[in-house]
Amino acid sequence: MVSVKDYGQHETAWCPGCGNFGILLAVKRALAARGLEPHQVLFVSGIGQAAKAPHYLNVNLFDGLHGRSLPAATGAKLANPELIVIAESGDGCTYGEGGNHFLAAIRRNIDITMLVHDNQVYGLTKGQASPTSGEGFVSKTQPEGSASAPFNPVGVAVAMRAGFVARGFSGMTDLLSDLIQQAISHPGFSLIDVLQPCVSFNRVNTWEWYQERCKPLPQSYDPTDWQAAMKTAQQWEETIPVGVIYRNARPSFHERVGQGSLVGQGIDRDKIKRIMEGFR
Repeated sequence: MVSVKDYGQHETAWCPGCGNFGILLAVKRALAARGLEPHQVLFVSGIGQAAKAPHYLNVNLFDGLHGRSLPAATGAKLANPELIVIAESGDGCTYGEGGNHFLAAIRRNIDITMLVHDNQVYGLTKGQASPTSGEGFVSKTQPEGSASAPFNPVGVAVAMRAGFVARGFSGMTDLLSDLIQQAISHPGFSLIDVLQPCVSFNRVNTWEWYQERCKPLPQSYDPTDWQAAMKTAQQWEETIPVGVIYRNARPSFHERVGQGSLVGQGIDRDKIKRIMEGFR
């Protein structure tokens, strides 16, 4: 029987009080609850404090470039559809440098889970405003406040009819663990935008700020209602809904293309030799 202990206990490089700790705990609990052995799971990360999270798990890991976790995750899933593939990185890495890959993954509906640590700041590079930072956010590189409107990843994902769209909060680990389990089970692209404080560089969106605003969606909420989901995705400031915001049964990329697994297929070395000789 798989337990949280199977995923290891590691010393981290995170600041005391960082929201990453709650997310890491929720991930371990979700994987154990699903009965997944560490060898069945692949995490693909980008660059940043959030992208370090898979380093503290006993799982398969691939470190991608900044903003490039999703292409590598897509390739891994196409090569081995039986593998549970989770891309994990921060809001800057995913929605900034990796913005086009984020949109492409939604369009393709690749059967992977995208877990985003959204602290509304670039934490690793010392506090610049990120795509999700609020307008007017003051940082070392925006001393007069950010002039850009914040990117709404949940709203964009719902608008594009992503397969599974959820928002979590690192201070609600039980709910977050359940969301991760649901995302892994969903046959298509799953986004979980996880709100979390950055205790070192974001003095606006603090633990207290999130705790006052993050409210679980009521049981009566219907995540299959696209119009309701669009309205819910726009809610911010006074109340921030957390939970499964939208879900649909759109066929995944594998279902539409019908590509089999490349893993386990034999290798025709003579054919490879002929192909390589053709490049002389």
